[in-house]
Amino acid sequence: MAIALPKVIGHRGAAGYAPENTLASIRKAADLGARWVEFDVMLSQDGVPILMHNDTLNRTTNGNGPISAQTLSDLKALDAGSWFDESFADEPIPTLKETIVLAESLGLGCNVEVKPTKGTNEQTAGTIAKEIKAHTAKIPLLLSSFSEITIATLHRDLPDIPRGLLVNGIPDDWPSKLQQWDCFSLNCNHKHLSQEQAGAIKAAGYQLLCYTVNEPKRAATLFGWGIDAVFSDFPDRI
Repeated sequence: MAIALPKVIGHRGAAGYAPENTLASIRKAADLGARWVEFDVMLSQDGVPILMHNDTLNRTTNGNGPISAQTLSDLKALDAGSWFDESFADEPIPTLKETIVLAESLGLGCNVEVKPTKGTNEQTAGTIAKEIKAHTAKIPLLLSSFSEITIATLHRDLPDIPRGLLVNGIPDDWPSKLQQWDCFSLNCNHKHLSQEQAGAIKAAGYQLLCYTVNEPKRAATLFGWGIDAVFSDFPDRI
C-alpha cells in the first residue's frame, strides 16, 4: 500500500490558474510541474462519479441547484469554466473516468477526495470503488474523505488502495481512527495543526498532508515540522 508522494500536490488541479475540478485544471497542474493532483468526486443523479466540490452547481457552473438532482447528460450540458475566466468558456464537468484517463496520459498521481452528499456516504464510496476497480488505474492513487462511513467503506471495498482521513482540526482520537481503517495518511487543515501534533502523527508512522497552502513561507515551516506534502492552488509557488 506504500506510495511515494511529492512535496506539493495540485489542489483541485491547479485551482489558482484554471477552473477547479476540470480537465483544464488538471492539465495546468501538469504544465506547472506538479506530479500529483487532488480533486473532489461526487455522484450525479444517475450514479456517475463526477468532479465537483460543492453540493450545488451555483458556484462553479452556469447551472443551479443540487448536483444530486442532475443526470450526467444534464451536467455535461453545463459550462464549468466561464465563472473563472471567459478563456475557459464551455469547459465541461468531467467524470472520474475521464480524469483518471487524462492523469494516466500525463503521468500524474491522484488524490481522489470522495465527497458524498447527505445520506449517500456508503453508496458514493461503493460506486467510486467499483469504478476504480473496473478501470484498474495505472497511476498511484490516494483516496480521502471527511466522512468516516466513506473511509470505512473504502477500507472494505478497496483495501489495497491507500486511504487518507480528512479532518479540519486534529481529533484527540486520531490514532484509533487511523488504525481502525488502516489509513495511510491524515490530511488536515494546516491552520489547526501544531508542531507537537505533527511530531506525534509522524512518530506514529503516518503520512501527514496539509491543505490548502499557498504561501512558500508557511510551506517551509510545515516541512520543517516534518509534514510530507501540501495541497496548493499554486503548485509552482511552493
